[in-house]
Amino acid sequence: MIKLFNTLSGKKEMFKPFKGKTAQIYTCGPTVYNYAHLGNLRTYVFEDILRRALEINGYKIKQITNITDVEDKIIKKARQEKKEISQITRPYEKIFFEDLEKLNIEKAERYPRATEHIKEIINLISVLMKRGFAYQVEDKSVYFKISKFKNYGKLSRLKKRRAVGRIDSDEYKKDDVQDFVLWKSAKSNEPFWSSPWGAGRPGWHIECSAMSMKYLGKTLDIHAGGVDLIFPHHENEIAQSEAATGKKFSKFWIHGEHLLVDGEKMSKSLGNIFTLRDLKKKGVNFLAFRYLLLGTHYRKKLNFTWQSIIASQNSLNRLYRHVNDFAAQNPPTSKLRRASKKLADQYKKDFIATINDDLNTSKALSIVWEVIKEKNLPGREKRELLIGFDKVLGLGLKDIRPKKTAIIPRKIKDFVQKRELLRNNKQFIQADALRKQIEKLGYIVKDTSSGPLINRIKE
Repeated sequence: MIKLFNTLSGKKEMFKPFKGKTAQIYTCGPTVYNYAHLGNLRTYVFEDILRRALEINGYKIKQITNITDVEDKIIKKARQEKKEISQITRPYEKIFFEDLEKLNIEKAERYPRATEHIKEIINLISVLMKRGFAYQVEDKSVYFKISKFKNYGKLSRLKKRRAVGRIDSDEYKKDDVQDFVLWKSAKSNEPFWSSPWGAGRPGWHIECSAMSMKYLGKTLDIHAGGVDLIFPHHENEIAQSEAATGKKFSKFWIHGEHLLVDGEKMSKSLGNIFTLRDLKKKGVNFLAFRYLLLGTHYRKKLNFTWQSIIASQNSLNRLYRHVNDFAAQNPPTSKLRRASKKLADQYKKDFIATINDDLNTSKALSIVWEVIKEKNLPGREKRELLIGFDKVLGLGLKDIRPKKTAIIPRKIKDFVQKRELLRNNKQFIQADALRKQIEKLGYIVKDTSSGPLINRIKE
């Protein structure tokens, strides 16, 4: 059973979905007006680890990740560049999917766009109007009345206080607790749609509630995102969703911490962002960034430096070399495989237990290196274990193919196996004599912690 930290309760809880073995997950996707920076991508990698961890525990995943393709920042950029909003959003949406692929992030089942769900958004706002949780103002915009929703602030631990006004901005701080906008009345040079309240466009928060309800129903198992979304976005999602349905919106709320640069949050507004394009310019393997993220728990802040990413690349390259070397080794004898099975099974249990403890990837990576150093496991067994671990870690280990080597004659393999028996029996003089005989036949034996490696002597 997997335990996850629930922001709503403030503690780790055993995960149990509402419907059998299906985990219904909603994850907040990108606002597509620019490249996703490494801080954004940290969130998507953590959500991918969450998905993979649930999969190895036998859950079927139904994940929805939205695409916000109409929003204040998108409209501002379209105005600046004198373009239609789709000319801004579609290219960046395409790049977003390419970035996910580069980081080996599994695809969600759906990526709904906000602009393609205006009908569902209008229907949800209509329900809120009928139930007295929303009201229209003079300029025809519609707002959510937070004073009507008694549990407002339960996710962000916001002290209950009276709203002092209204706010039509999509993002704001806890100090600005105000009725938030559901439907923005049309302004000149902005996209708009017809509605019962007049022409306009949806607010940011209502989009996610409408799309999650369409594809996952009234109650989710998990809603995930970055910590910066707890307030106001996720708080507002809870308010409008539960006000509309009268049911709990999500059982679990799981949030990943910030990626920092020089101790500050990486963000476009601070101008301290890096993207995958910057990694490429430096010659860094994209999966080295994934490796870097795995080394720190998702709920801890991580400071990004070029030194740390280079160190991660070096570690990843070492890991790849080990996996390659293990594949090149002779298969273990049936006797050796039986003897090592108990040890291999224990490593599997330890790895799964570690991942099931709130996705403890940093400890999981340490288990990877323990396996590599283990003297009592054959190389092929180690490779199988590591590829199994990689179903969660996603570092592309199964794609590491052994380098093409010359076919080793059966006679040489038999000599090497006989030499191993002699060494195990501490008959080192006889073993050394056999090594010399193997060398005379044109081959060299290298003893490693994972077993002997055979190579042809270069002429």
